[in-house]
Amino acid sequence: MGQFTTALITCGTILAVILATDFGNRRITAVRIAGPTLVAVIVTGACVQSFPTAGNDTSLHLAAIGVGVICGLVASSPLTAHRDPAGDIRTTGGSGQAAVWVCLCGAQILFAYGCEHWFGTRINRFTTDYQLSGSEVLISSLALLSLSMVTARAAVLLSRLRAVRTATITR
Repeated sequence: MGQFTTALITCGTILAVILATDFGNRRITAVRIAGPTLVAVIVTGACVQSFPTAGNDTSLHLAAIGVGVICGLVASSPLTAHRDPAGDIRTTGGSGQAAVWVCLCGAQILFAYGCEHWFGTRINRFTTDYQLSGSEVLISSLALLSLSMVTARAAVLLSRLRAVRTATITR
């Protein structure tokens, strides 16, 4: 499976799950926190054939994870949490938050498409110059970036949940 196809499947699936679970006024549950992360792990496992570790591959993987965490924190920061009249803790995700997720996933898909169709020669030179394992390391790095974005989102939801619980206890 090529870079573009892998990015399309992983990012498209993750985006659909995130929008389905975060858009609107939603109750924070264990399934809502862990579900998208589990979906991301399954999709990544199904689409990524290998995680190369030769040369500087591990460094690229770690950089992708770091960028993914930052992107996930930024994309999830607009989620606001509150306690509803029934006592449930909920978040409200609007179009701004959805737009950030769409842009981040779209950028990954566009980059993967570009690697295959627009700047393949430059990517090959880049991977050679920086001692990377070629397109496989780029595929696995993009998958790790997506996975870490979803994991950071789960951390944001947990922090929102704890913040509202703490605020309720101190009143």
